[in-house]
Amino acid sequence: MQNLMTDKKVGMAFSIATGRHFIKISVVLLAGLLISGQVLADTRTQAKRMHDRLTGVAPSAAVLNTMEDLLDGTVVDNNYPSGAVAAAYVAMNNKHFYNATLVNFITPWTNEARAIFPEDIDTEGTLNDYTATVIGVIRDEIDFRRILYDDILYVGAGGLGLTNYSYSSNQHYQDLEDSGLNMGDPAVLIPVSQAANTAGVLTPAETAGVITSRAGAKAFFVDGTNRAMFRFTVLNHLCQDMDQLKDVTLPADRIRQDVSRSPGGDSRIYMNACIGCHTGMDPLTQSFAYYEFNDSTNTLEFTDGIVQAKNLINADNFKPGFIVPDDSWINYWRQGKNSLLGWNSTPLSQSTGKGAGAKSMAQELAYSDAFARCQVEKVFQAVCLRPAGNTADRSAVNSIIANFKLPFQSAGYELKQVFAETAAYCKGP
Repeated sequence: MQNLMTDKKVGMAFSIATGRHFIKISVVLLAGLLISGQVLADTRTQAKRMHDRLTGVAPSAAVLNTMEDLLDGTVVDNNYPSGAVAAAYVAMNNKHFYNATLVNFITPWTNEARAIFPEDIDTEGTLNDYTATVIGVIRDEIDFRRILYDDILYVGAGGLGLTNYSYSSNQHYQDLEDSGLNMGDPAVLIPVSQAANTAGVLTPAETAGVITSRAGAKAFFVDGTNRAMFRFTVLNHLCQDMDQLKDVTLPADRIRQDVSRSPGGDSRIYMNACIGCHTGMDPLTQSFAYYEFNDSTNTLEFTDGIVQAKNLINADNFKPGFIVPDDSWINYWRQGKNSLLGWNSTPLSQSTGKGAGAKSMAQELAYSDAFARCQVEKVFQAVCLRPAGNTADRSAVNSIIANFKLPFQSAGYELKQVFAETAAYCKGP
């Protein structure tokens, strides 16, 4: 402050001799003050922007001050790689990160319309066991790959006045949503064994994370041929749809009987289009051979060792086609163009690309490089409000993917870290 006053006196003294030069010097001093003030304003604006993007609500003055101190280095938290990442974790303590941001982020994965508000399309509501389980895994910084294959489920804790969890009803989660309780609180949303809560339908070996959640089964195992479950799992968690994965060069020996080899009387359509999707999809979808969602009982069925009839329908379309004998699967996409999805060794199937059942097949998907990239790109879109569109964005995404795979607070693949690093990148200049 003393230096500033001295500068002002010098400026005034100089103005007596040359008024024109005083104007120039005053402008320089004023510009310096504006620049200095802008740095402080930007830091606070960055903090607020991060909080808004992560929670959808304005921060309290105390939280904003804490985030600003972390951003400008007034406070240093060595538990985090940067002040911006530390500030993001402060923002994510807000319940709206869990009750709103994550709910809206996850809900499109739970229905075929990919709607954020599925109650508008006649479903049971927004919050369900699929959504709540993913929220819990993110909150607890568990290896995110486990959402696809583990014996895992998150439910509301006892003593909260909620209807008990049921594998045939969503009322428990409707109550939890209506309560407004903070799902970021470990005393509200708790992890349990999925198998132990399926009324004897599944054993731990037959669970596959959100795939065998009640909401997942109701959306994607109902009717059809179970190809919907496979397609939407790949679309939501590898960010690839069947048209993008089409490869007509792979073996067609596991394409089922229900796929016509001459649709509309033209075999060229099959050879140049249909085969491209089914040659990879059908051998992997076979892992779901024993699963069905029963509309009458409103619950998932599992018929161990007995192939569900839905896998054998329309056999007359092409009688020499493949007849599903069991739930064994093979990943032909480890060959050809889709090898670029980055298939890795997994605990259940190693590097063979073969296995049996939904759990091992889902782990094959979850351990791919495409799975990691998909999660980061989805978070980038949600937090930055745009896809990664330039060289700097793509470089940031690649860096966040690399960090995502490394241990941070726990074992690695912690999606909460991805939200924090993405918010830090997109906080603005």
